[in-house]
Amino acid sequence: MRTQAGTPLRTWDDGRCLTVEAAGVQLLRYVHAADPEPSEAPKPYVHPLRTLAGEAVTDYRPADHLWHKGLQMTASYLSGQNFWGGGTYLRRAGGYTDLDNHGTMRHDGFDAIGTGSFTERLTWLSRGGEPWVGERRTVTASVLGGQVWELVWRTELTGLRDEPLRFGSPTTNGRELAGYSGLTWRGSPAFTGGTVLGPDGRGGAAMMGTAAPWLAFRSRAGTTLVFEGAAGEGGPPTHWFVRSEPYPIVNPSWAFHEEFTLAAGQRLAWDHRVTVVSAAWDARQVAAHLRERAAG
Repeated sequence: MRTQAGTPLRTWDDGRCLTVEAAGVQLLRYVHAADPEPSEAPKPYVHPLRTLAGEAVTDYRPADHLWHKGLQMTASYLSGQNFWGGGTYLRRAGGYTDLDNHGTMRHDGFDAIGTGSFTERLTWLSRGGEPWVGERRTVTASVLGGQVWELVWRTELTGLRDEPLRFGSPTTNGRELAGYSGLTWRGSPAFTGGTVLGPDGRGGAAMMGTAAPWLAFRSRAGTTLVFEGAAGEGGPPTHWFVRSEPYPIVNPSWAFHEEFTLAAGQRLAWDHRVTVVSAAWDARQVAAHLRERAAG
């Protein structure tokens, strides 16, 4: 299906999830009612995320990692708390350990719901129920025409705890090449074994842990997702966490190699964009599209 740029988007919220639809296709379903399992670090998530042709490009609670849920904001290590789900990597233990330390990202309400967009207020609560982080999240979907649409996700975090919060990852705690933390996409099984592309001839496993303005992931069937992630002024740089095997996952990590802190009252922001393409793009096509978007 080829869709015109500016195709009207229908947006509605049923009290549990918010849906965005274009030309009869549900592009995204944003579930803001918390899942009940504490060990999965309850939080809002997008699933399914679909192409304009209706293909689902996200997975939900796969058997290998039940806490992997579509596209979601995460924090694998936050001053000893886990806002990601599953085990926590401990340097002293030399592995992942199941702890009673899972936080919750609580949906506090929408400030605005527009045509293909919403602005949401959230509070990150520790396992003990203490408010640690306030978040303002703005998500906007736009149809670019043809077989392409994009999702822009802006996150603004404000420290609420009296003492500075330390954001880290399994890698900052001693596990190599496991620096995931931040906005994370778990791809549908169709992307397993797919192709990872990057700028300047880079790609594949070489993208793990590197800094680059974008990363693209092409499924075996030819669907392409393009990811961009950047911190605002004062925020830490992002580095890519990506795997094609044994499962597909992408995360522009905000704490891959180094921890960063968020003090009480301090605000940090990140801007992300996911471009969803119902076609098999190569690196040249990705770069050309991004240049065109930057030129306006």
